[in-house]
Amino acid sequence: MNELAATMTGFARTLRAAGVAADHERTQNLLRALDHLDVDDSGEVYWAGRLTLCATPDDLPRYDRCFAAYFGGQRAAPARTTVTSVTRHLAARDGDGEAGQDDGTTAPATASRMEVLRHRDVARLSEAERAEVHRMLAMLKGGRARRRSRRFESAHRGGLDQRRTIRDALRKGEVARLRRRRHTSRPRTVVLLVDVSGSMAPYAETLLRFAHALVRSEPRATRVYSVGTRLTPITAELRHRDPGTALNEASKVIPDWSGGTRLGAELKEFLTRYSARGAIAVIASDGWERGDPELLGTQMARLARQAYRVIWVNPHKGYADYQPLTGGMRAALPHLDDLVAGHSLAAYERLSERLAHA
Repeated sequence: MNELAATMTGFARTLRAAGVAADHERTQNLLRALDHLDVDDSGEVYWAGRLTLCATPDDLPRYDRCFAAYFGGQRAAPARTTVTSVTRHLAARDGDGEAGQDDGTTAPATASRMEVLRHRDVARLSEAERAEVHRMLAMLKGGRARRRSRRFESAHRGGLDQRRTIRDALRKGEVARLRRRRHTSRPRTVVLLVDVSGSMAPYAETLLRFAHALVRSEPRATRVYSVGTRLTPITAELRHRDPGTALNEASKVIPDWSGGTRLGAELKEFLTRYSARGAIAVIASDGWERGDPELLGTQMARLARQAYRVIWVNPHKGYADYQPLTGGMRAALPHLDDLVAGHSLAAYERLSERLAHA
């Protein structure tokens, strides 16, 4: 049942990306409904989702399109295939590295394939699978944690607004009402440093597409830089609405694709020219530092003192046997708030959630 819940939660996430009001409460209602239905029957699954996840008539055509795409069939397909068993079958194929090969079996549904694809290492995907992951990344609508601003706004509750209270008293001749105020809030800035060196080549494009999704969701509160042998600001290029256009523009200004890695020197340049004060600093790299690890450690300590939170995204962290043994990772580790995986769509979704609640 846990596998069924994961599949249907992924379906609800797809619906939300398409504009359907499939929020958490509606998703829980769907899962409760499926407890009393035959999940082998695609028709029952279709109607359970339609009745619980859709809120307005406008949601219905979107729901139909997403259901057909996600489950690979029409709303009442005659084939009686178990959603949970398909998930287990494809997950096993993925685990032994044979997911991209034909072993003589046919996957009867697309829902499980999509769910498995979310957890696959992007470095091991085919071109078609990577394109699908990139399409889903483009629909990512991550929130952003908010911070208190220095500015104030009128409020019914809060601290006394002396200036407005006195102004009203002078205009009316008496203190008729005490005016209140409170601090406004704004999205917390995210500073993202993406390693585009040779060792990160299998992940660099996907990371930049994730960066594009962040810039699209909070354009004024996101700054992106590429690092390798040179520090290059690429926020302006990633502001293009189309992900393909944005990456093409970014690639034109990045001079050190698939080069070496001098994270210590690049971080020192960043902290000298720019600032991460009060921001969430995210470094996406495998930690293969060709420069002096001690320099990287020193600059990471500076960054930790300046930033609100420091998160390191390492693609290899997604594997159970990973250990941060490279010189760069060992130098950076004492100064990190979080070391997270960055190898799959699911990892980027979790990172987006982390940024929304940091």
